[in-house]
Amino acid sequence: MMQSKKIAVTGGIGSGKSALCAILRGYGYAVFSCDEISARLWTDAAYLRRLAENFPDCCENGAIDKGKLTRKVFSDGAARRRLDEIAHPAIMERLLGEMSAHPVSFGEVPLLFEEHLEGLFDGVIALRRPMEQRIASVRLRDGLGEEEIKARMAAQLDAAKLDGKDCFLIENDGTPQSLEEGASAALHHFGIL
Repeated sequence: MMQSKKIAVTGGIGSGKSALCAILRGYGYAVFSCDEISARLWTDAAYLRRLAENFPDCCENGAIDKGKLTRKVFSDGAARRRLDEIAHPAIMERLLGEMSAHPVSFGEVPLLFEEHLEGLFDGVIALRRPMEQRIASVRLRDGLGEEEIKARMAAQLDAAKLDGKDCFLIENDGTPQSLEEGASAALHHFGIL
């Protein structure tokens, strides 16, 4: 069986994870996303049945209503933890399986440190970006209001705490050049480039 190097890409909402992953894809590396895997799980009948069983108040006509579930988990910590207990193992199993098929691959894992998943990877690239830029980016990308964005940020690791984590930290100033330089430096750091 082929030995593969798996690198996680993490950071708070609006920090530039997807933009960095696009650069890594451009270099020819396999890049996977927990968010994309999560979206695919929404077509899995067994997964949807588990959600409906655990969140009956978020169902419409017997089917889970994604909007209701999203609002519930971002306003109720216990509901978020219950969803995480269902979703994270399913997502990580698929992510690591897909990554294992490549000699070097990257996985975009938004809640890596929050869920203590860093040990599953051979290295971690973390992105940090000023909060005002993050809010502006998410507002533009997702059309969310500032309060909703801040509620999502509150569920994530404070970016200041990345200094104490075992990771390659990229300070994203919001420019493409910043991310290009960060990507190149990370690849050299991990001995990939």
